[in-house]
Amino acid sequence: MEVVNRLATHSARGARINSDSPQHGKRKQQSTMQQKNAQEDEEENQPLLHPEYIHLYISTCISSCESMSYDRHLQNKSVRLVCVFLQSLIRNGIVSAEDLFVEVQSFCIEFSRIREAATLFQILKSK
Repeated sequence: MEVVNRLATHSARGARINSDSPQHGKRKQQSTMQQKNAQEDEEENQPLLHPEYIHLYISTCISSCESMSYDRHLQNKSVRLVCVFLQSLIRNGIVSAEDLFVEVQSFCIEFSRIREAATLFQILKSK
C-alpha cells in the first residue's frame, strides 16, 4: 500500500525545471530539491489510514467476534487474532490505548477465558 501511495505521488512531484541561465537553474533546482525532501518527510510522518477508519475496523472486528456464538472454535480463533492485532497496534503507537479503552475493555472481559484477551486487558490497564 505504501509503495502504491509513493508511486502515485512520485509522478506529481517529478516536474522538470526550465530556466534561462545555468546558474539560476542550479539555485532553483536546489530549492526544489529541498522542497521535495520536506514534502517526503511530511508524507512519511502522516498515517497511511485515517484514524476513524482504523477505529471503525476495530469496532467491526469486535462485533464480528461477538456475533460468532454459533461456532465456538471459530469465535475463539477470531478473538485471538483480534487481540494480537490490537496489541500490535498499541505497541507500535498506531492507536492509543485510551482511545479504545471502553470498547476493548468490555470485549476483553467478555472473552477473559482466552489468554490473548487477558493479556490485552493487562496492556490496557497498564497504559
